[in-house]
Amino acid sequence: MISSLFEISGKKAIVTGGTRGLGHGMAEALLEAGCEVSIIGSSDQVKTTAGEFNGKGFRCHGVKADLRERKEVYSSFEEALLPLGGDLDILVTAAGIQRRHSAEDFPIEEWDEVLSINLHAVFIQCQLAGRIMLKKGYGKIINVASMACFFGGQTIPAYSAAKGGVMQLTKEMSNDWVRRGVCVNSIAPGYMDTEMNSALIANETRNRQITERIPAGRWGTEADVKGITIFLASAASDYVSGAVIPVDGGYLVK
Repeated sequence: MISSLFEISGKKAIVTGGTRGLGHGMAEALLEAGCEVSIIGSSDQVKTTAGEFNGKGFRCHGVKADLRERKEVYSSFEEALLPLGGDLDILVTAAGIQRRHSAEDFPIEEWDEVLSINLHAVFIQCQLAGRIMLKKGYGKIINVASMACFFGGQTIPAYSAAKGGVMQLTKEMSNDWVRRGVCVNSIAPGYMDTEMNSALIANETRNRQITERIPAGRWGTEADVKGITIFLASAASDYVSGAVIPVDGGYLVK
């Protein structure tokens, strides 16, 4: 049966940034498909979100961490593993922040903050997950890159640099690990109606310009990443690795 290719019930997953936006949608997709999921978030909301998921009959665990702090990247990963019995099949690195300034004015402190969460933490989490997955010869890592991997954007030099790094990290880790059973891929979301893009959404002119260029005629939502998450987390994608897949309503090709 073709449906068996997408069967992931009983799998163990960690999702960073699982309390809001795309990370919330990706965590929800895995839970709806029968996975047990630990979500890592930066505030007490992570416990509330986990409780809301559990109230729907899912198995979800919340871990609070400041991913700017390297020691908390390590400790939160270990804490997230505990309720999963120390096992891991799927990692989703969706945590990310945005800071906007023109390049000549971009504060170095904010550069460090963006790179710490959007790139450095991603590498560490992938490395820790890879060590578990490689021992058993199976695993799925799904990184969240960005359309900024393909074009530079404006007033987002740190974000563009970090997401470009995620794209290349995905390819390199795939080269290292796919032969040993671990697939590493990224999705590249387009313009999504999430809190991170609230400033763009509120700007009537930019909102209109962006929407007019999206062939689908609308901004994406967290529901739009659910299908690609299940695909990349399941056996259906066993021969897909090192890919950076746009989820953008056709924006990139217009």
